[in-house]
Order: sequence, then structure tokens, then C-alpha cells
Amino acid sequence: MRSLPAAIRSPVHYPFFVPRNSNGCLPVYSDIRNGRTRFLLTIRNVNGDASALARELSANLFPPGSPEASRLKISVHRSSHLIIQGGRWKRNIMDWLVQKGF
Repeated sequence: MRSLPAAIRSPVHYPFFVPRNSNGCLPVYSDIRNGRTRFLLTIRNVNGDASALARELSANLFPPGSPEASRLKISVHRSSHLIIQGGRWKRNIMDWLVQKGF
């Protein structure tokens, strides 16, 4: 039997938690508006400090100073949803969340 890496075995504690939905998927949803010129991503039902998740995403999703990092705009809506603007980054955000252990 193969053992898991240490990062997966030890629990990680964050001030936020992103629970999976009833289908077992991450709650990251895309929305296209204004004639396909505005792309929004929503992370729904964040438990805990959603502002901490927004800060962590903006600091670590893309390298500082990159064009993607300068376009990234994250706002907290109703204290449990994040709305992300600036590009088509659903796969990047989902990969980042899985990497963090959610």
C-alpha cells in the first residue's frame, strides 16, 4: 500500500472552508454577461472568513506583477460568496482549491 504525502496526511487549518456541493464538486460557477464580454466566477457558500480567502486568492493564484494578477478583481458578496472578475480562470481557481486541500 502506498502512503500519502505529508501535505495530504496532515490536516491544514485555514480561517475559511469551501465545502463541496451535494454532487461532490467544488462550488465554483461561471457566468457570462454583456454579450460575452464580461466573465464572472462565483465561489459560493464559503464558511468562515471569506475575506481571508479573497486575500489568499489574490496573493497566490498568479505570480505578483503578472498581467493576470493585475486584472484579477475579487469582491465578497453577502459575506459567504466571492465574485471574481478579470478573465476565464475557472480551471485555475479549481486547481488552486484542490491544491489547498478542499
